[in-house]
Formats: sequence, C-alpha cells, structure tokens
Amino acid sequence: METENQTVISKFILLGLSDDEDLQPLLIGLFLSMYLVCVTGNLLIILAIISESNLHTPMYFFLSNLSFTDICFTSTIVPKMLVNIQKQNKGITYEGCLTQMYFFMIFAGLDNLLLTVMAYDRFVAICHPLHYTVIMNPHLCGLLLLLSWLICLTYSLLQSLMVLKVSFCKETEIPHFFCELAQILKLACSDTLVNDIVLYSVTGLLGVIPLTGILFSYSRIIFSIMGISSSGGKYKAFSTCGSHLSVVSLFYGAGLGVYLTSGTAHPSRKGSIASVMYTVVTPMLNPFIYSLRNRDMKGALRRLFTRGTYSQ
Repeated sequence: METENQTVISKFILLGLSDDEDLQPLLIGLFLSMYLVCVTGNLLIILAIISESNLHTPMYFFLSNLSFTDICFTSTIVPKMLVNIQKQNKGITYEGCLTQMYFFMIFAGLDNLLLTVMAYDRFVAICHPLHYTVIMNPHLCGLLLLLSWLICLTYSLLQSLMVLKVSFCKETEIPHFFCELAQILKLACSDTLVNDIVLYSVTGLLGVIPLTGILFSYSRIIFSIMGISSSGGKYKAFSTCGSHLSVVSLFYGAGLGVYLTSGTAHPSRKGSIASVMYTVVTPMLNPFIYSLRNRDMKGALRRLFTRGTYSQ
C-alpha cells in the first residue's frame, strides 16, 4: 500500500448481515429474542445450580461457569449489533472495536477450554468412578478454571497489543456483524505477517489440542460404556455425557467452518452468517440441551420456579 493511503482511523464500519432495509426489523426481532432467551436460560441454569446443594459437584460447577461465559460471550456482540440496526448506524469506534475483539477472544476461548475440561470430568466420572471425588477435588476444579482464564486473558491481551501497532487504510468496512480479529487484519496497510502467524497458529493450537483432548476422553468413555453388561447401565452412562457431546458438536462444527473460511482473501457475509451459529445460536441452545436431557437439572429448575411462585 502507498503511504498516503494510510490514515489514523477513528472508527470501523460493520456491514452486518444484510443491507436490505425491509429485513432490519426482522433481524432486530430475531436477534433480540435469541439474546433474551440465551441470557434468561443460562441465568436460570446458574441460579438452579447455586440453589441446589446436590448440584454442587464438579460437573455442575463447570456447567455454571459455561453458562456465565455464554452470557458474556453473546453480550459482547449482540447488544452493539442491535443498537446499530435500530439507529441505522453501522459505525463502531476504533477503541470500541478493539475492546469488543478483546472480550470476544476471551469468552470464545473460555467456551472452548471449559468444554474440554467438562469432557475430562466425564472421562474421570465414567472411566474412574471410584476415584472421581479424589481426582476431581475442589482444588483441581478451581485450578483448571483459573488456568483456562489465564490462557484466554494472556492470548487476548497479546493479540490486542499487536493490533495496536498495525496501520490501517482509509477502507475500514468489515464484512461482519462484530469486530473479529481476522477481518480487522485484512484492512491493514502495514505488514501483518507476524499477526497472521500468531493468529492462525495459536488459534489452531487452542482448537486442535482441546479437540484432541475431547476426542481422547470420549474414545475412552465409549470403550468403558461398551464394557458395561446391562443395557440400562449403558444408557445411564451415555446419558450423563450426551448433552455435553451435543454442545461440543454444535460449537466445534460451526467454529471449524468459520475458521476454515476466515483465511480467504476476499471475505464475504457468508462467513458472518455462519458465525451466528457459534456466537448466538449455540449459547442459546446450551440451557435447553443441558436441562431437557438432565433429570437433576429439570428437577432443580422446577423447584426454582416453585420457590419463585410461592415468594410472590
């Protein structure tokens, strides 16, 4: 790029999902509904786990943290998108864009690592049931959560500091509904080779290593379940991890598709539409998946509603 094409920018333009004005009210209604369902559902999961002493176990400890992460994840993206659509203003300040990008990376990474930790929890529960309480003790659970936060905070901070050194051109249109790092780097005038190497290598590692851990855990779980003689025992063992496996499939399926298309030289809005799956749809579906297929969670939610009704 020529030097004169470089400029100090004050804002980016988020092109969103569609330019069709007739679709804007529909998009507001759709995403507002999904956001409210996501926040309400995940908040109910957290309250149910806190209020029920029998749910104070490692599995539900990580589930409550996953629900909290999902609330923060969608809250980083959807409210700004709704405001932009309602005001018919697609702009976001430079500082606001980097802030959104920073928190997006934190909570996307946490979702990823928490799903991996939950897979390990199910592996220990099914493959080593007699040693479960010894292995998954409160100290280890707290350490795994703290380590997940530290990894995500460090990676997000590193990427954000590297973006601060990037020079941008006058063209600041992002073909997305939020500030994603890969899309921001495509607008740079300065050399972003180091940024790209760090982005795709670390993102690949944070995707491949946890996914490998999940696949290993479930391969061992399947072998253990196949060794159970009774069909009732097999069903009970599989039902304890069926919900988690459904969420993992949704999250990684959508995330992998977006990751593979993010490296194209000419990004389109198809990638942003695919991103809706793991940024909005998956966090919204998580409470339904974990509650509808879990007898203890359904009972806890029922008692939570009952107490709320009687207190009025």
